[in-house]
Amino acid sequence: MIALGICFGIVMSKASEWFGPRNPNEVKLSTYESGMDPVRSARERVSVKYYMVAMLFILFDIEVVFLYPWAVNFRALGSFGFGEMLVFIAILMIGYLYLWKKGAFEWH
Repeated sequence: MIALGICFGIVMSKASEWFGPRNPNEVKLSTYESGMDPVRSARERVSVKYYMVAMLFILFDIEVVFLYPWAVNFRALGSFGFGEMLVFIAILMIGYLYLWKKGAFEWH
């Protein structure tokens, strides 16, 4: 069954290459950016700040993964669960304030 699935995947991914038309021209091979001519090269450098903001977004967005199950079991966890979540949010807030003071969210 696994071999059949692998063969099917290969055949389907190659089918357009085997049976599709082969008449490329300059217009078809050009870069498409919403119907406009490209302004710059796609190989230009991106500021490190862009990646820092992206990583910080992911870091602080992951807290939802921990908040959702806590909210579902809020009543069963009682005051101990509430206290633990307050500690968790306090640690996140300290990290957020530290990054804010360091200027990690400034975009120049």
